[in-house]
Amino acid sequence: MGKRRRAAGRRTAPPGVIGGVVALVACGAGLTAYALYDGGSAAGETSATAHHQVRTGPLSAAEVHTAATAFLTSWQRGRVADAAAATDDAPAATALLTGYGKDAHLMGVTLTPGTATGAKVPFSVKATLAYKGVSRPLAYGSSLTVVRRASDGKPLVDWHSSVVQPDLRDGDTLVTGASGTPPVKALDRDGGEVTAARYPSLGTVLDGLREKYGKKAGGTAGVELRVARGKASQRAKLSDKTLVTLSQGTPGTVRTTLDPALQAEAEAQVGKRTHASVVVLRPSTGEILAVANSEHGFNVGFQGSLAPGSTMKIVTSTMLFEKKLITPDASHPCPKTYKLAGWTFHNDDDSEIKKGTFKTAFGASCNNAFIDFAPKLSHSDLTEEAQQVYGLGMDNWAIGVPSFDGSVPVQSGAQMGASLIGQGGVRMNPLNMASVAATVRSGRFRQPYLVSPEVDHRTLATAARTMSAKTQSQLKEVMKFTADYGTAAKAMAGLGPDYGAKTGSAEVDGQKKPNGWFTAYRGDLVAAGVVQAGGHGGDTAGPIVADLLRKGG
Repeated sequence: MGKRRRAAGRRTAPPGVIGGVVALVACGAGLTAYALYDGGSAAGETSATAHHQVRTGPLSAAEVHTAATAFLTSWQRGRVADAAAATDDAPAATALLTGYGKDAHLMGVTLTPGTATGAKVPFSVKATLAYKGVSRPLAYGSSLTVVRRASDGKPLVDWHSSVVQPDLRDGDTLVTGASGTPPVKALDRDGGEVTAARYPSLGTVLDGLREKYGKKAGGTAGVELRVARGKASQRAKLSDKTLVTLSQGTPGTVRTTLDPALQAEAEAQVGKRTHASVVVLRPSTGEILAVANSEHGFNVGFQGSLAPGSTMKIVTSTMLFEKKLITPDASHPCPKTYKLAGWTFHNDDDSEIKKGTFKTAFGASCNNAFIDFAPKLSHSDLTEEAQQVYGLGMDNWAIGVPSFDGSVPVQSGAQMGASLIGQGGVRMNPLNMASVAATVRSGRFRQPYLVSPEVDHRTLATAARTMSAKTQSQLKEVMKFTADYGTAAKAMAGLGPDYGAKTGSAEVDGQKKPNGWFTAYRGDLVAAGVVQAGGHGGDTAGPIVADLLRKGG
């Protein structure tokens, strides 16, 4: 209670912690002289009530303001220990805030809080990046969230690395120095330069190309402030990210398989929707011709891990045809409901097909026509089909940049039944589902690639076996029927006759609308896309895919 309040700016920070002390900014919530006091009581209060009463209930505006201000004031003044103590993970906060000055060489930090929304407080950051006699200004926005500590209810900043810089994931750090990896100049298949300014979706792709080929392409490294990825981010196959370049390196050159016209069209198409992603392939070679995402911070097209819904029925049908459990024209009704291992499965809109063929059920994407085969299958059948014929789920694709090559885990009971329709534990992205359609079109799996293996002599993934000509013919028959008369007919109108397609809708917990999927081929071109929380694939992803197939000729 006896602690004296200090006038703003009088206390001097220890040298070399943050890199200097800046006058506090009075704006919005304001960093003020009472920053380290809680609700009008001194931080050193020692009453029994203060020690033993556990606060509960929603945070008040005053509590949010006080906790946020305590953290931001201490960070700005260079008091790392005090700033870390204002969070719910002091060790992690101490390490990152110390590195902000020591490793990132960021100095002269000014933090300006904005208007809180509930427990979330936005703030702006201004600092100077100074390294070996060269400096650059840095400005960005971030935010923090205040929570109650479980033990005593004290309001504290919910610590995540993204509080310090939004591109950071927990475990990542900020580092300034020689990049270690020279920059690259990426070229499309026609020799034109590929830039994020021209193709916004390709920012993460360019990061991946630099990481993979920077040292091999003949360039020299520059000096930069970058996000150095930690173990968790590396497991997620995220590349380091450059934030500020102090001195340019000399780029090496990497040629990609991207088609400039298709890439531009893909960017335009996904730009019309939120949460949309699309990939275009050439099935005869495996070359990736385009990839685009509505949101640019994460490449869902290559690295997404989403339930693919009924597009997975292509793989399921391959298995059923190979096992001779069904043929396209065999009579096969689709009941309205089907019970398996205590679950009751429904079709979309509770539809049913009382008298029809398997081809009719495939074209209508009727779930229970597939799930009712579950009792005739072993737990590993779908997993083996995906791996052995489609090259999925082996974690061995080498496309030239980080990618996820799908997952079809061995499951049992109702989860195994759900996997047959692309739910359960099955996870894919547009690259994977484009590859599935490409395998049907060409009759064999060819691992997709963005950079030719001739560039670095890497080994591409292969499948253990090739589907028979009969199975390929059956798959093309049901996919053509879907494009002619089924759920894909509206989107694919006018693109025939050498085509095939499959739609998908994947339910996601907490979403009002399913993720809409669509994969299709036309001639020597394949495209697959997803619109998350968009609705049925034929209405959402379908027009994107069909447009690209049309543009690709």
